[in-house]
Amino acid sequence: MRDHNPAKLQIHAVEVLESVSATCIVRCVGGLVRPGQRFTIEPADGSPGENFHVALDWIDRYGRRVDFFEQPHNARVHLSGSGVSLLEEGLTIISVESAVG
Repeated sequence: MRDHNPAKLQIHAVEVLESVSATCIVRCVGGLVRPGQRFTIEPADGSPGENFHVALDWIDRYGRRVDFFEQPHNARVHLSGSGVSLLEEGLTIISVESAVG
């Protein structure tokens, strides 16, 4: 069964920023968040952000790895991809469908 509500994460803090990965404290503000999801910037005009893609590698809640979380909860997450250098406090990112072959 497919979740039709995209996952949305608001960045609260960027704890560790490396060239292609980042560890962040986030709040889920929509949908169900799971490792493996890909995200882009949520634009104000409703079209997906260009040249910004990150993948969610893992979720940590209270010192333990979990398979998912939902709003209004917070978590520490690890993100990787070409867009990590643009992550900043207050930014909202939204999940995008990825082609699975």
